[in-house]
Amino acid sequence: MPILNKDMTLCISLSARPSNLGTRFHNYLYEELGLNFIYKAFAPTNLADAIAGVRGLGIRGCAVSMPYKEQVIALIDDMDASALAIDSVNTIVNDGGRLTAYNTDYSAVQRLLAEHEVPSTLSVIVRGSGGMAKAVAAALHDAGSDRGTIVARNEVTGRALAALYNYEWAPEVGTLTADLIVNVTPVGMAGGEASADSSFSAKAIAAARVVFDVVASPSETPLILAARALGTPVITGAEVVALQAEEQFYLYTGIRPTPDQVRRASAFSRLP
Repeated sequence: MPILNKDMTLCISLSARPSNLGTRFHNYLYEELGLNFIYKAFAPTNLADAIAGVRGLGIRGCAVSMPYKEQVIALIDDMDASALAIDSVNTIVNDGGRLTAYNTDYSAVQRLLAEHEVPSTLSVIVRGSGGMAKAVAAALHDAGSDRGTIVARNEVTGRALAALYNYEWAPEVGTLTADLIVNVTPVGMAGGEASADSSFSAKAIAAARVVFDVVASPSETPLILAARALGTPVITGAEVVALQAEEQFYLYTGIRPTPDQVRRASAFSRLP
């Protein structure tokens, strides 16, 4: 990586629980491609102040993670169609002080459903109703899934998300089962209170034909490990992160990394 200098372009991420995944992914590619960029993760104490800093300091790109994907909408200037369609933001691009919001989670989930050849006829349970859950539900619906249940303790957001796609709503997983189960909550996330827990019951995991967990750290969550033990096909959060980060990288730099570069950057990002 180039020595720090006054002309270096800064990109950042904002998350309640920052990790090294995005930092390593982007910096790996900056170095490989000889770009005068640097990437740093932050846990903001005040979201509005952080976004003002993005604008005022000329920070080129800003990734947005839980729990800020919806809160940030009021603080930006323009919404790309990808973010506007689901009222959720995971990427901000700064063009001369004007901030445009995108959502690369949606395209990443859409690509993964296609690459893993997940049939659109499967029934589905999506656990969660926040920004990432909106991207997952939209991608599933747009891929042809019409038998779904949104499981969310927050009845207002859960019912609202379910209604968008004519899905059912339930407050808890309970005895529910489906062909495809998707965790879009922090359950199983490293460093959290529920890091050792599975987001679905043993019954639901056993009944599933495909198990999908968007938690990226660790990629082998309790849910994913339980599914692998049964020989059930899985989609991991590591895959989501790699694809959405690839699109972010392109938005920030204008350069599209090759699939091999993305694979190597993703592998580097997960080193101990």
